[in-house]
Amino acid sequence: MSPRTLLRAVMAVSAVALLAACNASAKDPAAKGTGGPALVLITPSPVGVNDFLKLAVAGVEGSAKKHNGTQKVFQSTDPASIQQNLAAAVREKPAVIVAVGFNFADAIAAEAERNPEQKFLFVDSCTTKPFPNVTCAVFREHEGTYLAGAEAGLLSKTGKVGAVVVLDAPQFRRYSIPFGQGAEKAKPGTTLSPLFIGGANPFNDPARAKALATTLAGQGVDQVMGAASAAGNLGVFEAAKQGGFFAYGVDANQCPASPGQVADNVVKRTDVVIGDGVDAILGGKSGETKSYGLKEGGISLTGLQPEAATSQCVVANRPDVLAKVGELRDQIISGAIVVDDPAES
Repeated sequence: MSPRTLLRAVMAVSAVALLAACNASAKDPAAKGTGGPALVLITPSPVGVNDFLKLAVAGVEGSAKKHNGTQKVFQSTDPASIQQNLAAAVREKPAVIVAVGFNFADAIAAEAERNPEQKFLFVDSCTTKPFPNVTCAVFREHEGTYLAGAEAGLLSKTGKVGAVVVLDAPQFRRYSIPFGQGAEKAKPGTTLSPLFIGGANPFNDPARAKALATTLAGQGVDQVMGAASAAGNLGVFEAAKQGGFFAYGVDANQCPASPGQVADNVVKRTDVVIGDGVDAILGGKSGETKSYGLKEGGISLTGLQPEAATSQCVVANRPDVLAKVGELRDQIISGAIVVDDPAES
């Protein structure tokens, strides 16, 4: 091989390596085709240590295995990469594109209209306009928040509970109003004090979240629901550690982030809803919206899961509290207790 030919070969290999590096946000553990359906998951942010997104990855991997298919994960970092990853996924024409989070609403609506043959599974939100090729899976977070509130009421020594929430909007009031209702149900007379982060960057303001949680502690609140996003909840947990009160996490098990201070978590089982949604789409049902709560297994508390003993959650050491909360869960599932959705009021 001549030096010039060798140089060209090296350049070609380098170009391929550079192209692969540019798509470093995509994971493809199942690169070889199996003849089954191809699934693509797009996340709104890097998976990293985000347990909520880890469950989504597990859901896609489980579906791919169940249907003898393949799967890829495209991890976004910002609004621009969300658009880019969604467009790249559409070009691959998989059987199902799965997107997690309200951040995708506009982008999915645009792609669904341009690509009517492409099937989408939209988790944790839905498009404003329905599309026959967009299946939505939404959560009844208020049911889990009610149970967490019941735990807070039973654990509270002051009779005062609070919530630090990203925005004072109907969707996010699901993490405040039911928390107070559950606490009052478990211990009549318990009161709720909610505070909202707001501002220019409510989803990434741990300092503001910490300050609000500290304010609540100064008012005698000893149980605080943290619905301040993954970043904001770290501020709530830090305040809990310094102030000696208990905090509650959302979406996934956040107890390991602050052992001894996080009592429990309202968990969204993205793995469950993705598996269910993919099954429905591959089975010929598309365009529906399904709501997941306690009954469907889409919402739960870490303390009520089989792995509670190793969760590092405070409530895991209070079987008396878990027994009472388990009874309330069963009553919600049976319909004996109906938790009103603040987003619909």
